[in-house]
Amino acid sequence: MVMQTIRLGPQETKLLFTLEEEGFSVFTIDDAKRILGTGDAATRLVVSGLHQKGRLRRIVRGRYLLIPSRAGVSGRWAEESWTIASHLADECYVGFWTAMSYWDMTEQIPYTVFVAVPKRKKSKILEFGDQRYEFVTLSRKKFFGFVREGSGKTAFNISNREKTIVDGLTHPEYCGGIPEVTKAMWNARDAIDWNKVLEMAEQVGINVVLQRLGYLLSILQIEDGISRSVLAKIKRYPYQYLDPRAVKKRIESAGDYGLVVNRTGKELLGWMDY
Repeated sequence: MVMQTIRLGPQETKLLFTLEEEGFSVFTIDDAKRILGTGDAATRLVVSGLHQKGRLRRIVRGRYLLIPSRAGVSGRWAEESWTIASHLADECYVGFWTAMSYWDMTEQIPYTVFVAVPKRKKSKILEFGDQRYEFVTLSRKKFFGFVREGSGKTAFNISNREKTIVDGLTHPEYCGGIPEVTKAMWNARDAIDWNKVLEMAEQVGINVVLQRLGYLLSILQIEDGISRSVLAKIKRYPYQYLDPRAVKKRIESAGDYGLVVNRTGKELLGWMDY
């Protein structure tokens, strides 16, 4: 079988080599314009040519994944999903079930990469390569608590351990449900600053987040001081369901925490037997 030679023009070669030298894995049209020293139209012509030759892939409008020379003639290349995620919006962070996996809070490896954004995207789901990205819109009040991981051009934002727990208590539907959040709390119990979790839960300003936090800490029998602190704050809160994704039925009531418990003990803690 004869391999087809891919011929690159001078400007195409300059762009590819410079991007690699500067450590880019994802770049924008503005990055390309700076490197080439050309206007918008000429730059887009070079980028279009490289796209047709399989040396880059379009992620979203104006942002491209570089296929480096080490990918070979085939051009097969997969960049870390977190790196891709950081370029899907001007402001965003990797969170929820994906962050739980990153911080070793769960043994599950979710197929979907969950990305928190403060501005609603036109499309909630983005498919890129073999990866699925889902955007979760958070209000400015909830958009905090993330750290910078990685280095250089491959750095990305991800919720820290404490905010990952709070986001899971706020939106368990993006974390595999309350049982998975419960497991994450247990797995990360020694790495978490629970006072920070409490502060962040209060900052989010949603009653049920505090209620779920206090109840789950109590059944896990960790951080009793935090549980008692929560109890002092939620005495007048209206009743809420523990798990919004589960069937709306009453298995028992956690009266002190103002929760209708709609998950069995086995569902919440059965993983402890393994």
